[in-house]
Amino acid sequence: MKKTSLVLIIMFASCTVEKPIHFSKAALNDTVYTLNNTVFTVEEMLQRYKGKKVLIDVWASWCGDCIKGLPSVRNLQKEYPEVVFLFLSVDENKDAWRKGIERFQIKGAHYNLPKGMKTGEFVDFINLSWIPRYMVIDAQGKISLFKATSASDSAIVEALKLVI
Repeated sequence: MKKTSLVLIIMFASCTVEKPIHFSKAALNDTVYTLNNTVFTVEEMLQRYKGKKVLIDVWASWCGDCIKGLPSVRNLQKEYPEVVFLFLSVDENKDAWRKGIERFQIKGAHYNLPKGMKTGEFVDFINLSWIPRYMVIDAQGKISLFKATSASDSAIVEALKLVI
């Protein structure tokens, strides 16, 4: 009986979803590009918004679900104007990325992960298997929401409302 209980505990523990509060060093060292082709590490990108709450929207110009979520993101932008809305594109084609921002009139801070959504330390760390993907970083730089796949997810509002 004790062995069975131990096996069950190990099985349930291994099935829990990890919710890290800090990015790995490897993820922070991954590179992103700005609209004017300036290269930053993810860490340098995040440092630009130190002391502010940040909502990261991982998206792509070719992603239908990402585009469908934009009205909800715009509503969040109106409701939380003090939050930095950081759009992190996984478009491998930079022209498509730039045209998507313009076409869909996406307002916020824009960066591109040039390796796309299947390769790279950042996408590996967040275990990116679907976009859109939303994350919230608190004013101290900790991850307060690790994963949401819908802009209307109530967990986003809960994370944005947290006062720390």
